[in-house]
Parts: sequence; structure tokens; C-alpha cells
Amino acid sequence: MEEKGQKIVAVSTRWRDRSVDEVIVIGGGGHAKVVVATLFEAGYRVCCIYDDARERWGRSIMGVPVVGAIDEISGYRRAVIAIGDNVGRRSIAERLDLDWLTVVHPRAYVDSSVSLGCGTVVLAGAVVQPDVRVGSHVIVNTGATVDHDSEVGDYVHIGPGAHLAGSVFVGSGTLIGVGSAVLPGIRVGAWAIVGAGSVVTRDIPDGQVAFGVPAKPRRSVCG
Repeated sequence: MEEKGQKIVAVSTRWRDRSVDEVIVIGGGGHAKVVVATLFEAGYRVCCIYDDARERWGRSIMGVPVVGAIDEISGYRRAVIAIGDNVGRRSIAERLDLDWLTVVHPRAYVDSSVSLGCGTVVLAGAVVQPDVRVGSHVIVNTGATVDHDSEVGDYVHIGPGAHLAGSVFVGSGTLIGVGSAVLPGIRVGAWAIVGAGSVVTRDIPDGQVAFGVPAKPRRSVCG
């Protein structure tokens, strides 16, 4: 994990900085709709959305306009990256010098002992249990759970309904697919992919695509 992270002290909107309510969103695809809705529920005002896809300019998401390309961002400091692709999120985070907002949906549960990195989003119905460390720009998606003493690296995406048992380690940039499960104490390497509905019973090396019940490495991510 590249950064120790930012501690969240409550689940509701009480934890956030009420002095700054305005935020922009980067990314105008389907995931942006969920992020914008989460920001609204957490009490933020979403000013606008930036996306490099020209066909999205002039459209709106949840009533928020998509105003232009990412390089055109000006006059704003606080932002959230709403891009599901882990490589894409990392590219933007490394490219832009902005104040990355950490957001927890009011109907998620995050224990007060949890550490969340900058730019991380915890969506509705998610549960993050005691003494978990989550890196920066992580997505803990709808209904996902991370149990006690687990460690989740930067740029990870834990898909909807996926479950990490206690003391699981997930390396940076890895995707844990929809509805998958990782057993206690398992290590999933960096920039790996665990396919939807898989059950991970053994460690997965870096950069491997693994799926099945039990999940087995099938090929490299690049292959």
C-alpha cells in the first residue's frame, strides 16, 4: 500500500469536512451515476463532471452537467474519480494535482478503527469491519464486505456483492469481481483479476486472471 490512509471516525456524514461542500466528479460513465448519488446522500454539492469522451459533453448525470475534457478542469480543488477501471483511476490520480475526497455512503458501515485512503469511495450497503486498512482511490462497491484486519491496496475495485473474509490481503490495482468470495488469510496479488462468482481458497499471484470454484489462475492479465 502506497499511503497509510485517512481514518474515518463515523459512518454518517458527521465524519466529513463540512466546511467544503462543493466537489467535481471525473468520469461520466455508468459508475459516475453511483458516485454522484453517493455524494448527494453524503450532503455534498456536485458542481460538474469532466470526461474525455466528447459524446458525453453537454449531457447530464443525475442532473449534473458533463462540461468538458479532464484537462479543462479549472477553478476547482476537491474531486472524486468516478471511473471503474483501475488503470484509468491511477492514471488520472497521478496526472492531476487535486484534493481527492474520500466518500462513505451514509448507509454503509465503516468501523471507527478503519483507515481509508484519499479518493476512496465506499458505496451503499458496503461493510468495512474493525482494523481494516484501505488504500487510496479504492472502490468498495455496492453491498461488498471487507472483514476484520484485512488490507486493501491502492486502486483496488471490490465489486458489488464481493466478500473478503478476515485478514485478507489484496494488492494494488486488483479487481475482485462481482459476487466473489475470498477466504480468511488469503493473499491476492497486485494488478490481478478475480472473476465474478469465484471462491478464492488459495493465494493468487500478481498479475493473474483467476476464476472458478475454487478460483485458479488461468492466464496473465496482459496475456
